Amino acid sequence: MKKLYLFCLLFVMLLLPCVQGIAQPVTRQLGLQEVIALAQEQSAAAHQAETSRENSYWQWRSFKSEYRPQLELTGTLPDFSRTYSPVTQPDGTTEFRPVTINNADLGLSLSQVVGPTGGRVFVTSLMQRFDDFDRDQTRYNGNPAIIGIEQPLFAYNKLAWNKKIEPLRYQESQRRYLEEREQVAVTATKLYFDLLLAQTNHSIASKNQSNNDTLYQIANEKYKLGRLSKNDLLQLRLAVLNAELAMAQAVLDQQTAALALKTYIGIKDNDQLQLLTPEGIPAATVEAELALAEAKKNRKESINFSRRLLEAEGLVAKAKGDNGLNASLFATFGLTNQGTALTDIYDRPENQQRARIGFNMPIMDWGRQRSIHKVAELNRQLVQYTVDQEEANFEQAVLTQVNQYNTLKARLTTTAEADAIAQERYEITKNTFVVGRISITDLNIALAEKDQARRAHIASLSAFWTAHYTLRQLTLYDFEQQQALRANFE
Repeated sequence: MKKLYLFCLLFVMLLLPCVQGIAQPVTRQLGLQEVIALAQEQSAAAHQAETSRENSYWQWRSFKSEYRPQLELTGTLPDFSRTYSPVTQPDGTTEFRPVTINNADLGLSLSQVVGPTGGRVFVTSLMQRFDDFDRDQTRYNGNPAIIGIEQPLFAYNKLAWNKKIEPLRYQESQRRYLEEREQVAVTATKLYFDLLLAQTNHSIASKNQSNNDTLYQIANEKYKLGRLSKNDLLQLRLAVLNAELAMAQAVLDQQTAALALKTYIGIKDNDQLQLLTPEGIPAATVEAELALAEAKKNRKESINFSRRLLEAEGLVAKAKGDNGLNASLFATFGLTNQGTALTDIYDRPENQQRARIGFNMPIMDWGRQRSIHKVAELNRQLVQYTVDQEEANFEQAVLTQVNQYNTLKARLTTTAEADAIAQERYEITKNTFVVGRISITDLNIALAEKDQARRAHIASLSAFWTAHYTLRQLTLYDFEQQQALRANFE
């Protein structure tokens, strides 16, 4: 039995560290910058922004490829048919004869669009084979080389307008990516301070609960000695109960805020987070003129406004081009031949030419062309007015944010000093109450002011840092480093 007891004791001692390691989660300390870095690296919002950026990049690659030479291989292998076809006889009657044939063709074409004119030039080589199985015949037909051009005349040139618009759209997507990353920082900052305030409330509630328990025990002794009234004792007892309720609510709020922050920034472990209160703040005061200039230079809005105006002008040009005189030119020059063997196609081929000009011009459309053009003109004016208003609203948002940033920065010094004074005053008031020189009412007032000042300071920090990253998002400018924000792919 003694050996069994020693074995069990040794087993428990070896197992105890493992059990303790599982039961006690690790506390992880994080600062504001670390949380923002995690959010911009691994949050779902950051992944969405990255995917959207890649999508825009490949759309841009697709657009650029349209203006480069295109090599295309086409063909039909085979096109077999076995049927009865009507055949007119010498006497005028019709007989149905069995027909078993196969057609095959193969073509290789190199084409290049002409952006300034909206046309296309191409070089093509074609080969056809025809098999008549009933008559045991094989024929070849082909064009060893054909050079051609397709050119719309007086029409809307989509290629030229896209070459103006699509580069702006791509630049806009790059800046949108930066803005979305800064929005991640703004959201992470708000969630950070939600948890920091919840942890502050938890700390306040814990200290208040401990202090109230201590004060109640002292007051109970004074009451037994007749040095404290029943009313004051009951007030302290009520303070103890309220502190317990506040503690329970603080625990719940802290758990909720921690879960929200960890979910957003992509932390999936069970570690407890202990957030650090940001101490230093940027020293520079933001000038409104600088912020507005950088916002116009760096944000997507300036490009967005230009792109939308160009698109509106393009629709006007399309209304003019598609509803007036439309004509197109098609011309080819090349070589052609036929024969019973494939090599016959390349043996002394003959010239081949083709030219065609087609046109379409409305004569009477009951004002349709004029109406379409007028609608496009009015839409362009509407876009212009809308852009002007959005530009004014954007400038106002930047200037308002600058004023808010500078005001909140100045307020931080006041709230920090008020917090320190309130904490010191409460300690003095508590010690004075212990020796019986002030009332419970004065103690409660000092306690409320202490808690209020602490929460006000955390709220001021939250408002300031949220304004700081919101201003970065509105301007895409780092006022600490005095440089525009750049993405890592640029």
